[in-house]
Amino acid sequence: MLDQFQNAQQILFDLTANYLEPLPTAYDRLDYLASLHAESADRYVHEKLASLYGKDPVDEVISQCHLEVFERLLEMSLKAQGEELRTYLTSLPGSIEENAAVCLRLGQQWIPKQAPHYLKELYCSNLRVLLELLQAGKSKAHPSN
Repeated sequence: MLDQFQNAQQILFDLTANYLEPLPTAYDRLDYLASLHAESADRYVHEKLASLYGKDPVDEVISQCHLEVFERLLEMSLKAQGEELRTYLTSLPGSIEENAAVCLRLGQQWIPKQAPHYLKELYCSNLRVLLELLQAGKSKAHPSN
């Protein structure tokens, strides 16, 4: 039991220190963690970590970490979420409007499957509002003639 706990702690340390901490925003982290979820196998896959620690322990730790990042994002104020989202969208290639449209479509994929329903609804609502505000602010800053 202690070995499993220590193994999970080491996986979490490696995941956060080497893969999550370098990412600048919570949305980057959510996107990254969601990208590790293999729909066909319904599990999280990280080949490098799995080669060190095993597939099942890595799946469990990444699953929990995905939920934790998701919950921490929702604990931020709406203003802070908006700033994180703006930073994320402006870091992507393309205009903020194009990226916002993609984000609205793909943002559902960032939701951990085990997240409670009410958090999923809150996240979707916040994301829609924030994207609308970002697009409205962008169009006001650059009125078309």
